Amino acid sequence: MKAGRPVLITDAERSQDDQLRRRTHRYVFMMLVRAVCVIIFAVLVATRPPLLWLWLFLVGAAAVVLPWTAVILANDRPPKEKYRHLHKGDRKPPAPPSLPTQPTAEAPHKTIDAEP
Repeated sequence: MKAGRPVLITDAERSQDDQLRRRTHRYVFMMLVRAVCVIIFAVLVATRPPLLWLWLFLVGAAAVVLPWTAVILANDRPPKEKYRHLHKGDRKPPAPPSLPTQPTAEAPHKTIDAEP
């Protein structure tokens, strides 16, 4: 047998711990990218390359927008499935309820009993 992560054979959601770990890793990565942007900003100011204003604007915008985006994404959970109880092939929203014009007889439900 191969060691490692088990194969996912269900459509169940990831555990809360897995979701939190993934969001934390994404947040830390984005903050590292921001730190690199701040360092690049300082290097650009010291070296004064051509089109300095453009480079400073791009790096500065990234350094300002990244923390906001990182916080939004870190606090965001994956969307919950609205119709989780339906089978995979039947994943479509039910029709809106309508008022019946005349009474209808309901079909009897099939009962499955474990005991004979």
